[in-house]
This record gives sequence, C-alpha cells and structure tokens, in this order.
Amino acid sequence: MQYWLMKSEPDIFSINDLKNRPQQTESWDGVRNYQARNFMRDQMRKGDLVLFYNSSCKEVGIAGIAQVVKESHPDLSALDKESSYYDAKATQDEPRWYMVAIKWKKTFKRIISLAELKKYQELKDLKLLQKGNRLSIMPVSQNDFEFILNLE
Repeated sequence: MQYWLMKSEPDIFSINDLKNRPQQTESWDGVRNYQARNFMRDQMRKGDLVLFYNSSCKEVGIAGIAQVVKESHPDLSALDKESSYYDAKATQDEPRWYMVAIKWKKTFKRIISLAELKKYQELKDLKLLQKGNRLSIMPVSQNDFEFILNLE
C-alpha cells in the first residue's frame, strides 16, 4: 500500500462533497500537471490511502482520508470542448490526461493546519512542507501518514 496527499479547493470540491457523492466516490479529474498525472497513471493503486488536503482557502490543511477505489483511466474532461479542463491535443487514442477514483473514508474532527504540520520535526521530509513543492498530488511516507493520523 502507498500513501498520498491530494489537494482540492474546498469551495470547488470538499471532503463533504466527496462524502455526499453516490457511493461516496468521485473521479479525480482536471489534473493538468505532468508529474501529478504520472503519480496517478503509474503509481496509484486500488487500496492506497489519501490525505484529503484543503488548499487555496482560509483554513488550509488536512481535512480527512480517502481511498483509491479505481486505478488510472483516461480523464475524458480533456476531450470535452465545454470543459474548463479541455485539452486540444488530447484524443480518444492518446488521452494525455488520467485520473483515479477515490472514496471517502473519514472526515477529521478538525482541520490539521499547514501551520501545525510545520511545527513537527518528525514531518521534515513531508513533500508538502518542502520549499517550491506545489503539486496537487504527492506521495506521503507511511511514517508521515501515521504521524498525521495521530495528530487528529
């Protein structure tokens, strides 16, 4: 099993939105960064656990846990000319962009803030806390994942 952090802007899609979806499941579409896409396409597997992270909002931090329930498949929003995620270079045969589906597992009682995470020397290797790392999807070590769970 692997562990991940996935960022979302809660005014666009929150952990509660995920919880309220049919089967509490949603495809993670719209990723348009090659490194984040490659994580989904090449490394994320069914059963992997995800820290659901609120970004670009008043209360930035980890809001809960999700689980990968469907592995990489083409992100068809890239083919939809009406979508804000449309990519003219994507085709049915060469989709360029991929997504996974995740399922809600738990909403934390509180947001574990970015400021709080920065306080712990134990999380010094967490990619989220490293300068210049703005990826929307990133791997998390098992030790960091478990440490964060214990903060909640």
